[in-house]
Amino acid sequence: MENSKVQNRGMVVVGAILVQLALGAIYAWSVFTPALVEGGWSKANTQWVFAIGLASFAAFMVLAGKKLAVWGPQKLVWLGGLIFGSGYFLAGILGGSNFWLLLFLIGLLSGAGVGFAYVVPIAVGMRWFPDKKGMITGLSVAGFGFGALLWVKLAGSWGNLILNIGLSQTFVTYGIAFTALIIIGGIWMKFPPKGWVPQGFIETAKGTAQEDREFTSNEMLGKIQFYLIFLTFAFSAGAGLMSIGLMKLYPMEALQATGISALEASAIAGTAMAVFFSLANGLGRILWGLFSDYIGRKTSITIMTGLQGVIVILFTYMAGNEYLLYLGATLIGFNYGGAFALFPAITADTFGARNVGQNYPWIFLAYGVGGILGPILGGKLGDLGNFPMAFTISGITVLIGTVLILLVKPAKKDTATIEKTTSEKEEREAVPT
Repeated sequence: MENSKVQNRGMVVVGAILVQLALGAIYAWSVFTPALVEGGWSKANTQWVFAIGLASFAAFMVLAGKKLAVWGPQKLVWLGGLIFGSGYFLAGILGGSNFWLLLFLIGLLSGAGVGFAYVVPIAVGMRWFPDKKGMITGLSVAGFGFGALLWVKLAGSWGNLILNIGLSQTFVTYGIAFTALIIIGGIWMKFPPKGWVPQGFIETAKGTAQEDREFTSNEMLGKIQFYLIFLTFAFSAGAGLMSIGLMKLYPMEALQATGISALEASAIAGTAMAVFFSLANGLGRILWGLFSDYIGRKTSITIMTGLQGVIVILFTYMAGNEYLLYLGATLIGFNYGGAFALFPAITADTFGARNVGQNYPWIFLAYGVGGILGPILGGKLGDLGNFPMAFTISGITVLIGTVLILLVKPAKKDTATIEKTTSEKEEREAVPT
């Protein structure tokens, strides 16, 4: 198809980043918790809001994948933006301090909004950049990673919004900002015209061979490749999320054991998390995505998880030394972020780019599994005074994931399924229009 009279695909990148910058606020919840605790909340209640938000995010992302083809990407992302922003806006308007209210509005409702919108920039970006799937996915999800830092700093040390206008008005302001960013970014969230390809891009497969690599969600769920990728992602996400939860607590303990004061240990551990881990998390999403376009997704995940497994195990020896702690936090953050660029891309490579919007949400459920098991493991062993064992076990599971991803081979449909798909396509083409 002629490439004239279609939108500049560079604007898809701009739109994707704007959408994901807003959605990344789900990871900024910790900036609100001190004010809530001062207002009488228990620390456990603040974490319930965050946990429900993550669970709602993962669950509604599956529903969004099913509705993507029906509603279209633009309507879906706008709906997600309105739901996401309204949760914060209503929380502020209605007072912003009642536990059950915030659990519903910011936890369940806003989490659902993230789930509806998150998959859209990934699915749309891959359609516009079939030649650079890793790059577009990395740039898109980098916005999500850096967005968390942006909203934390605006509410805190950069903008002092909570201090200057209060928690409720900060919720209102953020709700409006989130909705506006997603609506603007959604302007470019459209699939390319049918048959469109970037200039100079040559499709390597046509007809039946191409259909052989395009799987529906039901077909994907019947393939061993799905479970190998799922488990690898779950192990990787679990180790990363456990590390996030313990990145300040465990190093503080390890540093103090070497004779460093509690105040200094807190400052060092805080820097490791807020600066080294956070920045590496965002950069890892971009750079691993770019690397994978050159060396391949499977090779990239193998290197990334292999390195991550070793570093997580060695972190028990690094946490008590300031500079080794910074190095460990950087590497763990870099590889953790990379997972969010590589797993959507390998889903597209293995099960087809056309249905990645429907298929990736099922893979992403692994993030929810890892998000439950990893932090629970860290917390339980931490209560027993054995943080090193938690990191060792997590590192070993990531290395198991490395072995599993090596077993992933290109998925193929059964002969009967291919023949049925081809027959149905021929029948549709034979019907006069």
